[in-house]
Amino acid sequence: MPRIRLHACLTALLLLSAAFTAGAATPGVDGRAGVARIDRERIDAALSGLVDSGQVIGASALVWQDGREAYYGAFGLADREAGRPMARDTLVQIFSMTKPVVGVALMQLYEQGRFGLDDPVSRYLPEFAAIRVYGGTDAQGQPLLLEPERPITIRDLLRHTAGMAGGDAPEPVGGYYRAADPDNLDNTLEEAVRRMASVPLLYQPGTQWLYSPAVDVQARLVEVLSGMPFERYLQRHVLGPLKMRDTRYTLRAQDWPRMAALYERSDDGVFTRIPDAEAYKLNGRQRALTPGSWGLVSSLDDYMRFARMLLGGGELDGVRVLQPATVRLMSSDALPAAVGTGRRSWLPSKGQVGFGIDFAVRLAPPADAEEASGEVGEFFWDGAANTLFWVDPANQLAAVLFAQWLPFGKVPLHKAFRDAVYADDSSAAAPRP
Repeated sequence: MPRIRLHACLTALLLLSAAFTAGAATPGVDGRAGVARIDRERIDAALSGLVDSGQVIGASALVWQDGREAYYGAFGLADREAGRPMARDTLVQIFSMTKPVVGVALMQLYEQGRFGLDDPVSRYLPEFAAIRVYGGTDAQGQPLLLEPERPITIRDLLRHTAGMAGGDAPEPVGGYYRAADPDNLDNTLEEAVRRMASVPLLYQPGTQWLYSPAVDVQARLVEVLSGMPFERYLQRHVLGPLKMRDTRYTLRAQDWPRMAALYERSDDGVFTRIPDAEAYKLNGRQRALTPGSWGLVSSLDDYMRFARMLLGGGELDGVRVLQPATVRLMSSDALPAAVGTGRRSWLPSKGQVGFGIDFAVRLAPPADAEEASGEVGEFFWDGAANTLFWVDPANQLAAVLFAQWLPFGKVPLHKAFRDAVYADDSSAAAPRP
């Protein structure tokens, strides 16, 4: 599409490419800002300690640094009832770690000039032209549904400032969402997003960071802009080129012996297996819905290939998936100053972070001993079943951590792993208590 915006976009990509390759961090030891030294025994002790104490059933981790594997470890069980250990080839549900994969797919189309970040979503998905914003109630107690002060933009979808909310939102918006039933697995992605567009926004666009189903809309945009079903596009342009052979929505017969069980942890630390029919309700058989917000299954090595591509500025093993400037754009804080700390929901619980395009971005070193270690400039995300990945350009490091229990958190697995990785990095290590 030969438009002025396309030429401007390509020019910007060329100008920023060298900046990303060089890195924005101030050089320190070995020409880098960070000096993380991977100590295998220290990481082993952190992960095995949580398993041995019964706080975690199973966990595995992989760290890549300076172009080589720096750490691998697996502890405990992938399937407690079967006595099957956590292994390198164990498959897990990555839940929200699906989101960055979707973001990469959409940003490929951005590079091609198919859309602008500040384009209204309704330009490509007309159902969003009639969207309304919940504005409280009138004198009779009836909901007020207001015109948005400005349209939702694609940038809003990418950084979770669209004002969209899911079924767990405060009433009545949560009730509207549940009644629309967009998450029904028998919906196509097209139908799911059409139903989402019928739900009032919880906030005016651009005024709040609110984790939302916006990435499902990103996936639908991939379909509309590419003219290809989302799952097919993802396989052809992201998963296939990166040789991510274990990453998919629907399990094959040969995948089942490698699949981790999913557990629910009670407040007193008891793990109960979620019945397989419920745990694998999306992945167990072909379903109409291919969500953008969650749903992929992956292996440790597969997701590390994705992380290494990002660490390489969009390239892995000679295959370029994104331009370096696009990765730089995705991993830069995109939240406007108006969306201050009090307007960011639970995002501050992730640490001293902002938000880019489907990633949190670390803006400052850990403030206290309670915060997990992390290097300024790293970008990361996690998944509902306590999976985690991050990319740290300053240390030329990428890390992936797998576990499988709900709800998120309650056990300091992520902090223990991060603290063990960064214990020797004075610019990234959390202060000692």
